Amino acid sequence: MTSETITAEAAGTWKLGDLTVNRIGFGAMRLTGSAAFHHGTPSDRRRSIAVLRRAIELGVNHIDTAAFYFSALRSANELINTALAPYANDLVIATKVGPFRDYAGEWGTSARPDQLRSHVEENLRQLGRDHLDMVYLRRMRQDSIAEHFGALAELRDAGLIRHLGVSDVETRHLAEARAIAPVVAVQNQYGLDSPDPRADAVLRTCGEQGIAFVPFFAIAGQGGALGPSGPQEAEVLAIAKAHGATPAQVRLAWTLQQGPHVLAIPGTGNPDHLTENVAAGALRLTPDEIARLDALHAQSE
Repeated sequence: MTSETITAEAAGTWKLGDLTVNRIGFGAMRLTGSAAFHHGTPSDRRRSIAVLRRAIELGVNHIDTAAFYFSALRSANELINTALAPYANDLVIATKVGPFRDYAGEWGTSARPDQLRSHVEENLRQLGRDHLDMVYLRRMRQDSIAEHFGALAELRDAGLIRHLGVSDVETRHLAEARAIAPVVAVQNQYGLDSPDPRADAVLRTCGEQGIAFVPFFAIAGQGGALGPSGPQEAEVLAIAKAHGATPAQVRLAWTLQQGPHVLAIPGTGNPDHLTENVAAGALRLTPDEIARLDALHAQSE
């Protein structure tokens, strides 16, 4: 693949409510440095800003972020604001609330429903906006999300949020949320070697209901922030070689080919990796290759 000439438009588009996005987007978590938003080495600020601007040049118009994406010296939202404001009219910035971190970066308990407004307002302040395009409620092990999602629905009615989504949910949580307000996207961990069969059920349900499915760790799978590993790599490498592609591109292409409603938000602080990730939207795997990868996916569960 000649990655340099491929833009995000090659992946096709999907509508998040009334907002059209290219199916290859960008996840901002890794912009803050090594170990993602944990206690790692802070990123190079100028490089992170350059990556964001290059993403826009490559046609990315969907960025995923959160106020709790920060490291010792870097905030993903602040980097986005600095790099991209004033924002293009077609740029969709999605954020999420639910998890809580204090100023020292330590994780606390899940935010209470009555605290979600302040979390939304913190995202607004950091991003320099008067409303948020898209907000996910990240479930934090609650059996029911009704009270939390209802609080976000009220903020949507107040004009602070345009569209709502849910994250880290099962199909029953999605149904619970949809009974309260429209859900335009679900964000769950999902990848080639994802070990959770519940994610497959959510993916299928989203397709049936016209809801975007937005996997995180689509490249890394169960490796999470540590990256992909395991017996799948030999098969992935063979398919990558046949296409002149990278294993990461094959993983992203397989994910996107799970359905037209599937989006991708690969994150990186490396400009070369950014170009490769965007180019994955043009990679078309053969039916045989998809079947081989599907078999690996099934074996991992």
